[in-house]
Amino acid sequence: MAQVNDIQQVTQDAAAVVPVTGASPWQPLRQPIFRMLWIATVVSNIGSWMNDVGVNWTMLTLSADPLSVALVQAASSLPMFLFALPSGVMADIIDRRKYLLFSQLWVFIAATGLTVLSFTGHVTPVILLIAAFLLSAGMAMSSPPFQAIVPDLVSKEELGPAIALNSLGINISRAIGPALGGLILSFVGPWMVFLLNAISVLGVAWVLYRWKAEPNVQRLPPEHFFSAVRAGLRYVHAAPVLRNVLVRTVAFFLFGSAGWALLPLVARRELGLGPGGYGIMLAFIGVGAICGAVMLPGLRKRFNPDRLLVLASLMFALTMLALAFVRNVWLLNAFEFFTGFAWIAVLSTLNLGAQRSAAKWVKARALAVYLTVFFGSMTVGSAVWGQLASHYGIAVSLCVATIGMILASLLTVRRWQLDKDPDLNLDVSNIGTPIPALDIHHDRGPVMVSYEYLIRQEDAHAFALCMQDMRRVRRRGGAINWSVYEDILQPGIFVEAFVVGSWMEYMRQLERYTMNDQKIQNRIYAFHQDERLPQVRYLVAPV
Repeated sequence: MAQVNDIQQVTQDAAAVVPVTGASPWQPLRQPIFRMLWIATVVSNIGSWMNDVGVNWTMLTLSADPLSVALVQAASSLPMFLFALPSGVMADIIDRRKYLLFSQLWVFIAATGLTVLSFTGHVTPVILLIAAFLLSAGMAMSSPPFQAIVPDLVSKEELGPAIALNSLGINISRAIGPALGGLILSFVGPWMVFLLNAISVLGVAWVLYRWKAEPNVQRLPPEHFFSAVRAGLRYVHAAPVLRNVLVRTVAFFLFGSAGWALLPLVARRELGLGPGGYGIMLAFIGVGAICGAVMLPGLRKRFNPDRLLVLASLMFALTMLALAFVRNVWLLNAFEFFTGFAWIAVLSTLNLGAQRSAAKWVKARALAVYLTVFFGSMTVGSAVWGQLASHYGIAVSLCVATIGMILASLLTVRRWQLDKDPDLNLDVSNIGTPIPALDIHHDRGPVMVSYEYLIRQEDAHAFALCMQDMRRVRRRGGAINWSVYEDILQPGIFVEAFVVGSWMEYMRQLERYTMNDQKIQNRIYAFHQDERLPQVRYLVAPV
């Protein structure tokens, strides 16, 4: 369950990629709301890491079956797979503050219920898995809106330092929480760990309750839930860089899940550690993550994203091999330091790739798809490696996962590159064709829009190739289908046609054009031989 705390690391790293400014690294802390939320989040994350130690260790005391222990990992990953995308849609279309308050209340109730059951001695393996699922469901609800509110808490110049501070806070909690949780488990018991986790949530809820966000003024009404889901999925399908990120995500986390799923078993069964020793082992991972976060800016200057991801994957594979065979506690702790280092390097590289490939209007949904793939891979992988360990042993399971990770990282780096289109600029651009003043109901549709181009015959092939980029632009913006035709009676006349669901959807599409889309449109217009802009027609289905 430990990696679920990296959800906030995922979203904070992916919240924005901004140029380096002259702002002080500590300047965002001068903003009262950001400062209070930062402190409350660090405390809450410490509680979450303590809770992870408590859940994993309680399962170890209830069942020695490797599959049962690995299912804790699966149960905590499954909600992110199921609910990340719906939550991302909700974060884009409703009041994020109220939605965040609801998610914090959900986590508090789940953590309190687990505390009562643990204190009264009624916790069973099934109850523990249900509790892990419910707690992770609360995190799944809160992750996309937490990602989306960061720009609302600080100025644009402070955004980069704010994200760095959030990453620092999460890694601080990663280093403190497991060790503290292990000590409390040793001296008091798991119920106290669960209680402190429940209390830690209240601080975040209190800050959110006091925060009065500026109203978000929108020219168009909010999208409906299911149409917003479809728009998000269409965007992902038509975004090549994001698709590459998703493939690389599966390639790493499907095999990397073995390290997290089987770590508690190695600590308890192979090394004979108590809860304190297990907490110290997790603390070494946290310290490695902090060092990784500090060193990443320098590493990014030396290595491109693809090379950095391969190196980090190979390092993580080496630490899984150590987990399979090294049985000296302190030597294994040294390897676990590099586990944290490699984990943060992979997370950050993939997260930034996902953010770079998502436009602002669909950012929460695109990142939610990334989270869905991330935790879907973790869920499936945890169940597979736990089952393999039950039949053939922990060492065999970890060795198979190690070989799989090495092969996957080397085979995917050439075909699905993260560094594809490095000049991608997804800032909003007002390039939409002016819409004539029409008395038409917004829900009327479907709508077919056509553009007529005059192209020289010698440019026809190059124009057709360039139009494939425009196809992705239209599909990302919400087009249901797209095509381009040449008039056989008037050679050189090409007609681009695409269909959107309604007039409102077409208006939304015009608001979604980015600077990268403008570059593509300018290349296409350079082929057009008429001094006037291409002729546009709007065809609406009859009532």
